[in-house]
Amino acid sequence: MPSHLGAEALSASGRSSEKLSLPTLQSKMKSDPDGYESELILLYSQFKSSLELFQQQAALNFTSISGIGSDPSVAKDLGDRALILAHVTPFYPNHLADFPKQLAGLLSSASRSLPSGLRCHVAQSLILLSNRQMIDIEETLALFMDLQTLGDKPLRKLAFSHVIHSIKRMNQKHKNDAKNRKLQNIVFAMLQQDDEAKAKRALTTLCELHRRKLWFDDRTANAIATACFHSSPRIMIAALSFLLDYEKIEDDDDSDASSGEDDPNPQAPHVVINKQAIYNAHHKGTVSSKKKKQAKLQRAMRSMKRQQRLSSENVSSNNYSPLNHLKDAQGFVEKLFSRLQTCNERFEVRMMMLKVIARTVGLHRLILLNFYHFIEKYIQPHQRDVTSLLAAAVQACHDMVPPDAVEPLFRKIVNQFVHDRSRPEAIAVGLNVIREICLRMPLLMTEDLLQDLALYKKSHEKAVSIAARSLITLFREVCPALLIKKDRGRPTDPKARPKAYGEVNVSSNVPGVELLQEDDNNDEDISDAERSSSNDSDDDHDNEVDVASDDEENQLYGDITGSEDDELEDDEVAQNEDGNNIIDSDDSDVSDNDDDDDDGKEEEEAEEMEAADEDVNEATNCSSKTKDVDARDSETGGRESKAKKRKLSDFDGQLLAADSSLRALKRLAGVTMGQTSPDSTDGILSNEDFQRIKELKAKKDANDALVKHGLRKGIPSSDQLSTKRVDPAKLEVHVKKKMSKEERLALVRAGREDRGKYQARTSVKQKKTGGLSNRQKERKKNLPMAAKKAKVARSQLEKKKKQQRAGKQFRGRKAWK
Repeated sequence: MPSHLGAEALSASGRSSEKLSLPTLQSKMKSDPDGYESELILLYSQFKSSLELFQQQAALNFTSISGIGSDPSVAKDLGDRALILAHVTPFYPNHLADFPKQLAGLLSSASRSLPSGLRCHVAQSLILLSNRQMIDIEETLALFMDLQTLGDKPLRKLAFSHVIHSIKRMNQKHKNDAKNRKLQNIVFAMLQQDDEAKAKRALTTLCELHRRKLWFDDRTANAIATACFHSSPRIMIAALSFLLDYEKIEDDDDSDASSGEDDPNPQAPHVVINKQAIYNAHHKGTVSSKKKKQAKLQRAMRSMKRQQRLSSENVSSNNYSPLNHLKDAQGFVEKLFSRLQTCNERFEVRMMMLKVIARTVGLHRLILLNFYHFIEKYIQPHQRDVTSLLAAAVQACHDMVPPDAVEPLFRKIVNQFVHDRSRPEAIAVGLNVIREICLRMPLLMTEDLLQDLALYKKSHEKAVSIAARSLITLFREVCPALLIKKDRGRPTDPKARPKAYGEVNVSSNVPGVELLQEDDNNDEDISDAERSSSNDSDDDHDNEVDVASDDEENQLYGDITGSEDDELEDDEVAQNEDGNNIIDSDDSDVSDNDDDDDDGKEEEEAEEMEAADEDVNEATNCSSKTKDVDARDSETGGRESKAKKRKLSDFDGQLLAADSSLRALKRLAGVTMGQTSPDSTDGILSNEDFQRIKELKAKKDANDALVKHGLRKGIPSSDQLSTKRVDPAKLEVHVKKKMSKEERLALVRAGREDRGKYQARTSVKQKKTGGLSNRQKERKKNLPMAAKKAKVARSQLEKKKKQQRAGKQFRGRKAWK
């Protein structure tokens, strides 16, 4: 029952003697603060007297089972008056200025000795005052952190949620860095204490604030990382599990503390936005209904955009880890590795420490040479959690580590997992691990070893063959020279090779200018191909024009020589045979020259300079020979058609030789122009060049993004590999695991679902109720017509014989039949 104010107190204040409950008085004081000021003074004095009485009882050390104080009514009255005063404090700031400090002092001095109910009431009153800005969180943070260490589970949950919500409310509009630093100093100091309970609650609070991205800075991440070196094993395990990005610290108490009431990503109702809804919102209904529909659509759009933004943030933060913000990553790794070498914890804890070290080494690309030798002694196929151990070894490999330090570990993986007597599961896991290590450090692979491992592509086990083929595919991109010819396929870059240890590409020009040069080279290749096709068509056209003009010249030349032949008619027969022999020999020479020209066209581009010189020399020789042929033909005459045809063939050979010489000169000019770089002129890039560089860089980034997400084949960069986590399950992909007895039985039962219960054949026969007789079965048979007729005839014959045996008299046929 709620407590009531006494009649004497109300009569002294001038009120009527009616009894008022505390909730009723609270509502009236809120509605009329000035009218109920005397009641406030009376309540405050009663609270002080109850507090003094309770403190006197505590001083006299009256103990009971539930706590201090033999009279529970004193604790109840104190708690009720503390709650009502906390509710009306904003309406009486002058009268109750010292009230929050009194509550905080009571909790800080006697929190462990107070009864559980009174402690919760006082804590609720203090939280109410803090929510109404009557007391600062900076003054009560240490108190609420201490309250979480008590054995009272509801109070611990209440204090934890109040701390989280207060800091969230403080940073809701903007980040208050100065105040956050003060609060962080309080929690950090509590985390460094030797008291396990206080350090654990501080670590839980820091992890929750970091998970909610309220304290998402370097200081919080480093404070959580330093908790790995706490003297308490439980604190160390909790910090390691958080750094390994476990969703929550595996503790029963902490699972109750994280309530789902303050979920930052509530599931909004699904709203369908289609064309019909948009049309109705703008064209159907009255003005007010249109406004309501439009407002509903806008809310739905905002919620959808918010969900998309949150989902994109979650995708982008998948590879995030507090280890990214370590100030001294090398010192952290060395200190944790030294503790790993000397600790005597159970195997799971040591595996967690080893995973954190490996992830930090890979993330920051650190050098910890003793770590690989430490892992080497655990590399055995029968080792417990060997896939997690191998994933940690892969994570710790990067291009900054000397290959000599990792080579013993690499060799042991090959020798222990990949051999003929090993199980197929172990071979598949070993090949996958070798592929992942060579992806980060390709210098570890040798030619003989790669060719031996490539032979496993012919294995009958699917997991082994897939792993071997993936290794071959990797080295087709990284270094095809290590593979045999039939395994190389068609690589994108046949001369590709991995960088030597310590090799760095130093940019000596404008960043991105190499993209511009590659694009220009591609454009030149395309333009050369087009130019060659256009040149071929132009040359064909020129050949037609030249042949036509040469025909006219031949006709004129033939007329002139014809007049001379009339004068020299006497010597025609004697010189005709000699002229024919000369023309035949010249024709053979011209045809040889034509063959040489055709061979010069098919030469390689690498010998273009020499081919051009040879073609020019041949062209001059051919021109001189054709001049001799023309002179001899002018002497012989050329009345006959055979001589004219041979003369035309001579001119065709001359044209082809000249054409080949022109093409050779054009090729020579193209080679000399191609050897000059685009920057050899002035080395100055225009605004258009910078714009092209920007566009080409955007295309390259898009291609890299597709490669990163697996939408396009390619090798990720070292930075992408360092941020990417190695999943142990991917190392044993396509490997069929051995099923347990329960799984096998479940599989057998699943195959028997459609089958009835087993019964013996004799019991099935005995339970048969009946069937069809032979006569009924015969009726169902479809007999041929002949069989039916024979059966009918047989039955009639039997009927006649039966009648004869009966002794009936035959009376003959009737007349009308």
